Amino acid sequence: MLDKWLVAVQFLLAAVGVYQFALSLAGIYKKKNHKQYKPEKTFAVLVAAHNEEAVIGALMENLKELEYPKEMYDVFVICDNCSDGTADIVRSHGWNACERHNLNQRGKGFAIEWMLKKLWEMPRQYDAVIMLDADNLTSPDFLSEMNNDLCSGARVIQGYIDTKNPEDSWITSAYGVTYWYCNRLWQNSRSNMNMANFLGGTGMCFESKLLKEMGWGATSLVEDLEFTARCVKNGVYPAFNYRARVFDEKPLTFKASARQRLRWMQGHFTVARRYFFPLLWQSIKERNLIKFDMALYSVTVYTVLLTLLLTVFMWVDTVMFNGPNFPTLFEYLPMWVPIVSVAATCVAFVLALVLEGVRSWKVYLSLVTFPIYLLSWYPITFWAFFTQNNKVWSHTKHTRVVRLDEVQGKQAS
Repeated sequence: MLDKWLVAVQFLLAAVGVYQFALSLAGIYKKKNHKQYKPEKTFAVLVAAHNEEAVIGALMENLKELEYPKEMYDVFVICDNCSDGTADIVRSHGWNACERHNLNQRGKGFAIEWMLKKLWEMPRQYDAVIMLDADNLTSPDFLSEMNNDLCSGARVIQGYIDTKNPEDSWITSAYGVTYWYCNRLWQNSRSNMNMANFLGGTGMCFESKLLKEMGWGATSLVEDLEFTARCVKNGVYPAFNYRARVFDEKPLTFKASARQRLRWMQGHFTVARRYFFPLLWQSIKERNLIKFDMALYSVTVYTVLLTLLLTVFMWVDTVMFNGPNFPTLFEYLPMWVPIVSVAATCVAFVLALVLEGVRSWKVYLSLVTFPIYLLSWYPITFWAFFTQNNKVWSHTKHTRVVRLDEVQGKQAS
């Protein structure tokens, strides 16, 4: 009986991998037609910040340069439990510094919920809310692109999350490769297939009416994934705007990266517990592929964990007990299948870089160490499983001050 269960789990994991790979192929094509609208929507730009005096000034300057009527958007920086000069820098640029002090409810999700309540009480109301992080920079047409999508009927929109410091270290390059891959072969593929896209924590746009109807309520360690799941469960499918770029600072060291990814995985377990079965049941009942896809994505953290456990079990059985003493998937497949699957995965990452026009030789050279980054997800996920009840927000310190012209200059070279 155990043998049958082990084979069944292996086939299930393989089927999930084939599904994701097949879907990613739809992202190779990039749509060219994009309807343009005159500026119509007003925006409240919310920036979550905790002790960000090192980088907040660059974003404040950047937001002044947006190619959108200045009277149609305002910036509100949530100075969440700050003990530095973040608020003073924001005010010096003429934007709104909203100071929040609550040591019991710490984290981005709580800060956003607090700010939204204040926003709904203000005399001026906005058509939509933009959410950014303090270390970000946005493309000049960011609000124009969000206006286009809102006018086209979208209610939740995710912009293209790019990396502003991919050449700083091998770990920032690994982040860059991952995000270029996800933007092109995950987000763009789902956009082409008219499926729900995944929110990425920054570069997000929400129709104000929707936020008032649903409430924020996303206070887990991965508020973006949590709100995505809530949207899809309620029949609201986030869109992806390939042209609206937001440049995000990535951690410089492996230690900082591991800490950040541990928080992501801890929160991912929480979302999987809350939403996997409701979404799966809805997808079956309604015969809805979009909800099935979201259910599958929500439980990705468990597929990673199962893959790790099966691999460790197989190696222990082989080394210590002269195994394999249980059937493996490879016994039912030709030898060329695993070889082709590994090769296809490698090619997919390179293909994403080529399609996205990445020219940096340092990034391509970093593909040598990229497998270390990928493999490190396994122990991080394993540890996250045993610490998933942790609700303490771990702040990622940002220090890399880069202006938009520097980022765009490097990408063009």
